[in-house]
Amino acid sequence: MKNKLAIFDLDGTLFDTVPANFAAYERVLRKYGFSLNEAYFAKHCNGRYYKDFLPEIIGSDPELLERIHQEKIACYPDFFPKIRENRALFSLLEALSPTYHIALVSTAAKKSVYEILELFHRKDCFELILTQAEVPRKKPAPDGFLMAMEHFSLSPEQTIIFEDSPEGIAAAKASGAQCFVIPSIAPYYIM
Repeated sequence: MKNKLAIFDLDGTLFDTVPANFAAYERVLRKYGFSLNEAYFAKHCNGRYYKDFLPEIIGSDPELLERIHQEKIACYPDFFPKIRENRALFSLLEALSPTYHIALVSTAAKKSVYEILELFHRKDCFELILTQAEVPRKKPAPDGFLMAMEHFSLSPEQTIIFEDSPEGIAAAKASGAQCFVIPSIAPYYIM
């Protein structure tokens, strides 16, 4: 019986999604007259919840924010060929799976998370997947990690978390679990 839990983040940790996320947001933002460059996106937006970073770009227009986000989700698959898998981390995940429960906790949209996992044939790697749809408070709040621990009836002392972004790392630390910081596989990502 497994009595340990390993939780993985998706964007920037298991997959380098920065080029695809950037391209999708850039396409939609350009349509509404906003500009975005990849270095800015990688440093200031990647790993953050869209409701936190989009207002910094477009201002405080909730209707426009939701329209941009929904259009971004719709065109995101067009850019999936830009996504790279962190094969080394997936090898570690597979090595842990006989003795650890394996969960994924992401602030990304549920549709996007599942589409990426299915594209790379990785959905079956996880016993539990939590996305922005299931977690009310996003990272840096520890809620998603705590929900995963509660799901498996395990404590922070029995849990390890793999994260890359400052928000994810803060959430992992706030959960009380051990956090392993994964350097982003994106060459331009600056912590």
